[in-house]
Amino acid sequence: MPDLVRRLVAEAWTFRRQVELDAELRFVRLTERLAGLGAPEPLVDLARRAAEDERRHAGMCERLAREYGQEALPPVPVAVEEVAPPALPLREQVLYEVVAACCITETESTAVLTTLLVPDGPPRVRAVLRDILRDEVAHSRLGWAWLSHEHERGAVGFLSRHVPAMLEGTAAPNLFAPGRPEEESPALLKHGVLPHARKRETFVRALRDVVFPGLERFGVDTAPARTWVERRSAAGA
Repeated sequence: MPDLVRRLVAEAWTFRRQVELDAELRFVRLTERLAGLGAPEPLVDLARRAAEDERRHAGMCERLAREYGQEALPPVPVAVEEVAPPALPLREQVLYEVVAACCITETESTAVLTTLLVPDGPPRVRAVLRDILRDEVAHSRLGWAWLSHEHERGAVGFLSRHVPAMLEGTAAPNLFAPGRPEEESPALLKHGVLPHARKRETFVRALRDVVFPGLERFGVDTAPARTWVERRSAAGA
């Protein structure tokens, strides 16, 4: 593997480690808040297990990062930021965060991991991808289940105006910009990293095929979110 590609792979697994550690803290907090809101016990259990899953994922990502040559790792986070607008009532804040973290981020992660499971990848990488994929599917279901629960209690249409901000927080800053030549290397794919253009394509396809139809099913207007995708795509082009 060229040194530049190896470095990109090591950086990608290092970044994933941090994402998983952040997600662990987020699910710990969501477990407490869902319980406080009287969520059904199976959903609280799903959130609790999700926190445990993310800690395990972080360990797997760290091992792969080191195998690909990463030496220094960022510190383990001790807190995770609030993503919901503070002006929202607590119940709406929790729904906002669950939709952003599970219905969008975990669904997107599922799409990425599915795309990465190529048959010629190293066995150790495929094993990690399969393990994380299995759990991310469950984490995504937590989000859709809580959205369904809240939809039954009343309107969740307020989310419509917030979905673009959720997408802004999910998408990498340079996702819609042209990638550097090394970021488009086909060699990345078998080592668990999507080439840049493929990453953007997977992100948009998951939104259009899964996330947006899912939100619309529960009465969330996705027109603002679809406009966000069109504008970002046009700006990148």
